[in-house]
Amino acid sequence: MINTKRSLVCAENLFFSYREPDISKPETDEDYVLKNINLNISEGSFVAVLGHNGSGKSTLAKLMNMILTPTKGRIYIDNIDTSDENNTNEVRRIAGMVFQNPDNQIVAAVVEEDVAFGPENLGIEPSEIRKRVDNALETVGMTDYKLHAPHKLSGGQKQRIAIAGVIAMSPKLIILDESTAMLDPSGRREVLNTIKKLNSEKKITVILITHYMNEAVLADRVIVLNKGEIYLDGTPKQVFSQFEKIKKAGLDVPQVTELMRMLGEEQKNNSLLKKYEFPTDILHTGEAADLIESLVKNRV
Repeated sequence: MINTKRSLVCAENLFFSYREPDISKPETDEDYVLKNINLNISEGSFVAVLGHNGSGKSTLAKLMNMILTPTKGRIYIDNIDTSDENNTNEVRRIAGMVFQNPDNQIVAAVVEEDVAFGPENLGIEPSEIRKRVDNALETVGMTDYKLHAPHKLSGGQKQRIAIAGVIAMSPKLIILDESTAMLDPSGRREVLNTIKKLNSEKKITVILITHYMNEAVLADRVIVLNKGEIYLDGTPKQVFSQFEKIKKAGLDVPQVTELMRMLGEEQKNNSLLKKYEFPTDILHTGEAADLIESLVKNRV
């Protein structure tokens, strides 16, 4: 099927280095954190970006939000060139960023004032700001906390407030840079439910940088970075079924996928399992439970 959605993020021959080039030495790939990235992300999609520490995933996120600018090549956000510093404000209106530690993004002593901070800095009319703040808090399920002090909230609630602050800027794209890393399982669920709602109901494009495989399976597309390059790119099933490649990149597959693979390996030595099939592209616990129940019911 032809993809008719337009590209919201486009990287062309993108390179980035944190070091100044040494003109006395020949250039090598080791000089770059990101190398020759060519990438298109469609408007309205939900993309997870994976990679071990140092793979370049957070660097890529910062390039999308103009915290960094390319060393070589280009990255465009909604057709706007991020290499031009004059485009910073326009790009950040389109691409909002949520960081790992919500405390680093919360600037006010009252929740609704914190959510209003971004629109106020854009010079939005007060009546419009009021509408945006109310809508953003409702979207993340935090309306009842609008007059609370942010520092008294749980980690998951703080992160949802940080997301509300981004939503109030009316972005087309939200980039979450390991935004659940510091949260407990309950907080991660809160944030992930919010992300999915934004994508499915508000049609906001989501790029989730994460090291949790069970979060990545929720996305439409998974991109794996390895040594600064795009290593794998496809649907969650396509990517996580490539077990050996995932392991080679220093990553794990989702636990339920690993279980299916182990059962498949056990088939080789266990005659009782030989009549069963254990697909290696199972990603969700519910899928695995349904499969095993079906196998048990139909066993001979």
